[in-house]
Parts: sequence; structure tokens; C-alpha cells
Amino acid sequence: MYIVISKFKVANDMSCDVQQAFKNRPHLVDQVEGFIAMEVLQPEHQPDEFWLLTRWSDQEKYQQWHRGHSYKKSHQGIPKGLKLIPGETEIRHFELLSE
Repeated sequence: MYIVISKFKVANDMSCDVQQAFKNRPHLVDQVEGFIAMEVLQPEHQPDEFWLLTRWSDQEKYQQWHRGHSYKKSHQGIPKGLKLIPGETEIRHFELLSE
């Protein structure tokens, strides 16, 4: 299994808008071959911070999606005017070794 964890921090008091965007997401990635699951996390004492954990069957399927049209389309729901704190965005890629 291939796992991608993304972290970002909202700079302009739009955390509630981001929460709603995730709750109302169109689930486009859910239909992509190789996609297994997505979890959106918000640290208890960091309401402006968000973590996304996506699980994929393998790295190739993730990369196909990331380069494809549905990736761009799935990000159209990002709230207009959203600003992120520079230097607080991080994307990490993992191979699952054990469950």
C-alpha cells in the first residue's frame, strides 16, 4: 500500500470554510483506480491545521491520478480566497511496511 500525507495551515480565518469543503467534497477520487481511502484530520488544539491521509494500492496509481484531470477537478472545491501559511505545507509519501 502507498500512503500520502499532506499537511497545510490556513492563514486567513477560513478554517470553517475548509471544513465544509471537505464535508461536501464531490468524492471524485473515490472512483479512481487504485484509490483505497481518504481521511481528513484536524488537530484538536490547532483549528487552522489540516492533515489529509490518502491510501493507494501503489505509487503508480497515485501518480496517475495526481497528474490527471480528475486531480485538478477535485480541487475546484477549494474555498475562494483561501490563503495558506507559507512553509507550513508539507506532502510526505510512504510505503506501508506492516499493519
